Formats: sequence, structure tokens, C-alpha cells
Amino acid sequence: MWQLYQFPLCPFSRKVRLTMAEKGLAVELVRVSPWLDDDDFADLTPARQTPVLVEAAKGVVLIDSTAICEYFEETVDRAPMIPGTAANRAEIRRLVSWFDVKLYQDAVAPLMHERMMKRLISREPPDAQALRRAMTAIDGHLDYLDYLLDHRRWLAGPVLTLADLAAAAQLSVADYLGGIDWRGHKQTGERMEVIMPPKHYDQPDF
Repeated sequence: MWQLYQFPLCPFSRKVRLTMAEKGLAVELVRVSPWLDDDDFADLTPARQTPVLVEAAKGVVLIDSTAICEYFEETVDRAPMIPGTAANRAEIRRLVSWFDVKLYQDAVAPLMHERMMKRLISREPPDAQALRRAMTAIDGHLDYLDYLLDHRRWLAGPVLTLADLAAAAQLSVADYLGGIDWRGHKQTGERMEVIMPPKHYDQPDF
């Protein structure tokens, strides 16, 4: 069985979990805290970043959420997450990159730093200005999602794709950390609610 080395509030781990669930794949979750000195985890990935997916019986180790998701896209026929023409697939990959890079850097990473990492590591209070900037950035990203859903059934087109899972993974973390005001974004909120984990999903217990 696959083992997913992950942290519950890592949005990239969530993207992999959502993808594997859509494809009906069984996985054992192995919780790690990447900021701790863990030699066993460092042996899997010197970068000490989640997620890492391991199939010990086959000697397979997969690192990076997009690489993992695309591996399953190539090896599992059911529930395609990057479907369609070359142009359709390019649009899906563009949006996945947008959410994984732009949304994460603008808003989700700052929220995680202020409301999770400071609490776990430095025991500092969150910076109110940094939180406001992150929440303002998220509101701008939600405006973009609203625009996409005004023109498409799902974010990248007529069907659920990896773009939707990437967005849901990032937004679910931001929402858990209290960084989203859904007022004025009803359509996006309702669409994401279909695939976003509930607030109690994988309680990090910190």
C-alpha cells in the first residue's frame, strides 16, 4: 500500500489526498512535522518538504505534489484529472501552478506562518498586518475564481480537474486558519464546498 508522508495542514499534501480519493486509491497517512529534525524523513527527501509518497514493496518514492498527481494521471485510467485536448490540459496545468505558487505565496503561506508556525515553533503572537495582507490577497484570488466560474462550470472547464483540487486544497487550509471571508463569493464558496474537506478534516491537534 502507498504511504503518504504528510502534514495535515500542508495544502500540497491535501492536493495529493484529494487526487488519490478521486481515483479510488488506498493510502496510509504518515504524519510528519517537516520543521523538526527527523532523520528518517530527511532520508526520503533532503528538502524536508511534504508530501512524499512511498510504495516500499516496489521501491518507489515520489516527491512533489504535482509530480505525484501526474504520476497517477499516467498510471490510473479512472477519474482523469488532466483531461481533454492539449490546450485543455495546458489550461489545467496553468491553474494548478497559479494556485500552488501564486495563491500559496500571496496568502496561504503567510497565514500558515502567522497562525500555525509561530504558535508551534517560536510561540510568538501573529502579526496583525501580515494577516490583513494575506486576507486581502485571498479576497483578490476569490474574485478571480468567481470570474472563472462565471464562464465555466468548473475552474478549468466543464468537468472537475486537478485545478479544482489544487484550489480546494489551498483554500481549505486558509479557511481552517480563519483567513477567508466568503461574503460576496457565494458561487465560489458553494463550488469549493463540494470538494473541500470540512473544518474538522485531519485535525492537526496543535
